[in-house]
Parts: sequence; C-alpha cells; structure tokens
Amino acid sequence: MSAEGQPNPRLEQAGASDEQLQRVHAILLREKPEPTEGYSPLPLALLGLMSALILFSAIYVGRYSGGFSPMVYDERMLPGMQGAAAPVVLDPRVLGKRVFTTNCIACHQTTGLGLPGIYPPLAGSEWAQGPEDRIIRIVLDGLSGPITVEEKQFNNTMPAFGPMLKDEQIADALTYVRSEWGNKAPPVSADKVKEIRAAVADHSGAWSPAELLKIP
Repeated sequence: MSAEGQPNPRLEQAGASDEQLQRVHAILLREKPEPTEGYSPLPLALLGLMSALILFSAIYVGRYSGGFSPMVYDERMLPGMQGAAAPVVLDPRVLGKRVFTTNCIACHQTTGLGLPGIYPPLAGSEWAQGPEDRIIRIVLDGLSGPITVEEKQFNNTMPAFGPMLKDEQIADALTYVRSEWGNKAPPVSADKVKEIRAAVADHSGAWSPAELLKIP
C-alpha cells in the first residue's frame, strides 16, 4: 500500500490489472523518458566542422605545396623554379661512392686495399685503372680464378653485379674507383656500360682473368 492508503502502482506483473499497469508505465515514463527519433544537433555540427577542415587542408596543400613533384626524391632531380622537376648534374664520384659503400666495401674496404691474400686491392690496381672494357665486364658478370694484382696472387670469386645495378650506377662506381686512392684513370660513362652489357648478353658465368686479358 502507498502512504495515502492506495495500492502501490509498482506491483508485480502477475497480480496487476490493466489500469495498474498503465499507471506504472506512466510513472516509468516520467522517471526515464523513452528516446525520441531524429538527429542530435551536436554530431551534425562536428561532422560539418570536420568536413570544412578537410576541405581547407586540401586547398592549402594544393596552393602552398611548393610545386611538389615525386621526382624530387630522385637523387638526380631537384624542383625547378616553376614547380617542375629539372635535371641536375651531380658529381658521379659522389654517387659512385654511395654505390661502392653499399656493394663493394666489405671486400675491398674503405681504403681500397682489399684483404691481403683474399680480396685484391683497387688502390693502385692495374686492373681498376686498365681498359674500361675489362673492368666493366668484371662488374657485370663477376670474376673467378687466380689473378695477379700488383705482383700479388689472389684466387677468389667476385659476384656479378649486373643484375642488381643499373648502367648509371656501375658507371658511377667505376668512375669513383678509377679516381680514388691515388688512382688516375678516366671516368666511365653509362653509355659505355650499356654498350658492353649488350655485347656480353650471351656470356654465361663469371669471367676469368685469362679471358679478360685478351681484350685490348
């Protein structure tokens, strides 16, 4: 019973009449209103704000990107004054040193002296400073067999770098080697590497020193 002597509207469902159930339902509605359909203005305002920010960002980047071009990530290209990528000539020795450091330094060392009795030196080497036709073939297809460098004997295998390096990279690396550590040989061009690559396309396996010595 309620304080006024009336039946408590919050009766168990099993013993409640239709009228009592309606009264209980009305009380529950006052305590906790049912959700209504429609949209809340706050999420709509946030959505509009985010859309405006995205639009503003796109306009800002497009206007103030400084003429962005994917070519600026090419080490041989820099952005031009009008936003177009323009070719820039870089020192092939600088580029060649990068290629040498990545691929050759483990065997021939930073000094170019190699490892005594294992890997021949490049510093002062008659092979490194000799005919470019020979040294290009060595880098393209590798070298295997006994070889004499500065009157010292070596007998090891050099892997082929032709499948991994581009013509420009080989030319730059050889230009670096032929002018570093006191070496004084002419640079090697990418066109020359391309020419030799085409000429030895059918050659199989690494070159032997005896084969290379036949090349003038």
